[in-house]
Amino acid sequence: MSGIHRIDLGTPTLLEFRGPDAVRFLNGQLTQDVRRVAGGKISLPSCVTDAKGRLQFRVTVTETGDGTLWIAGLAGRAEDLEARLTRYLIADDVEFGDLSGKYELHHFTGLMQESPSGVVARESDRFGLAGTDWWIPVGQTVEFPAGVELLEGDALEALRISNGVLAWGIELLEGMLPPEALLEETDISYHKGCYIGQEVISRIKSAGKVNRRLTRFVFDADVPVVPGPLENAAGEVTSVSPLAADGVRHALGYVKRGAEDLFFKAADGAIYPVAKA
Repeated sequence: MSGIHRIDLGTPTLLEFRGPDAVRFLNGQLTQDVRRVAGGKISLPSCVTDAKGRLQFRVTVTETGDGTLWIAGLAGRAEDLEARLTRYLIADDVEFGDLSGKYELHHFTGLMQESPSGVVARESDRFGLAGTDWWIPVGQTVEFPAGVELLEGDALEALRISNGVLAWGIELLEGMLPPEALLEETDISYHKGCYIGQEVISRIKSAGKVNRRLTRFVFDADVPVVPGPLENAAGEVTSVSPLAADGVRHALGYVKRGAEDLFFKAADGAIYPVAKA
């Protein structure tokens, strides 16, 4: 795949927080350092964890032009996400609102220099490479840039897997520890101070180990690999690219701590070695 493509991400859950204490309050709820989005140039991913450091939601954080903070997550989860974040909203000077269903999200797999009036545009690497989000008010007609094709179906899934982008319900599961999915590299700040679950996640960093870790695999294109367990309970394959490129097929999964030689057993009983990408 070459050039810039557009990805239609529908109408995600979208909550807004504004007021003098909004940044401080959200910094106490999210693993990301919310101060990093100040200035309205970038959007960043973050985890929402419980007191035991276990994943509850994965969201993105965006600041709009007037200093309002947007927290976006999976469509249909507005009520649950709101309940979790506002549970601790007691004496803070923060106003809250639910904008779910009011904005469409379109992502471009490249940096877009200009955006239409009324569109909230932010740099984002949500698909594993430098890109741009366009938040478009529902009902606003937007002419997308000429030559930018829509990416969907198998081509989009192949991009996701080859770039190591995690899918909720597949690689990301509620109750898992974020470092298992390597989210400390993108979603977690170890310098901003306390948040819900911070003590456990910091302890994991100090110990330097979890029981399993996300791994990117590569198979020869003719290997009949499908999601499923690896041999000897060494881990599992969670996603397999529907498309092969340059004679190989990319996959994602988890490998247990201490597992070295990895093998996959196909449906016909054949055993294939598993190579890490």
